[in-house]
Amino acid sequence: MFGTRVLRKRWVLGVIFLGSLIYFLAATFSKSDDLVLEEYKVRKTQRQPFQWQAKIPDETETNNRTHHIHCRNSVQGKHLLVDERGYVCERRHIGPGSCCDIRGSSTRRYQCESCLSNGCCTVYEFCVSCCLQPDKKTLLRRILREASNEPFNLFSLVSDHFELCLAKCRTSSQSVQHENSYRDPKAKFCFGENPPDLQAVVN
Repeated sequence: MFGTRVLRKRWVLGVIFLGSLIYFLAATFSKSDDLVLEEYKVRKTQRQPFQWQAKIPDETETNNRTHHIHCRNSVQGKHLLVDERGYVCERRHIGPGSCCDIRGSSTRRYQCESCLSNGCCTVYEFCVSCCLQPDKKTLLRRILREASNEPFNLFSLVSDHFELCLAKCRTSSQSVQHENSYRDPKAKFCFGENPPDLQAVVN
């Protein structure tokens, strides 16, 4: 009888302990999710005003002294780079400050050569350069406004025109059909509102 009471008491204590542990873990994870969501809301509401104009002057405004200018650029291109002023150039024409040298034979500004009317381009760097054209601002404002209504705005952390174009021109789920092939294998880098046109599959 005594042994039965001890076992029953231990069983009850075990159930109470297990229930308390489950409650503690559930409360902890719920609080963690709330903190993540709250941090996202704070970042979204405290973002600095969006910067449309490039802060970097042209060499023509600084007596062509390229080494006095410092730029952000797209970094990843094996052969081509695009800087935040909208210049595209070959890697060999990147100056010490990471800007394209406007005197380089390969340097072009606001290059839309490989881009279609829907804003989709065959070359990533051309996509970014074309997206940086001042006349694309109205389109991009509309894209930002529509994205702000999404539960998780993919562009909430971009702070300026250059960062927005870098993000927009990267291939995304919109560029893909059936999860394993591009809608348009050639023009797959897009800054426009719509995904690439769906191309017929040739067997």
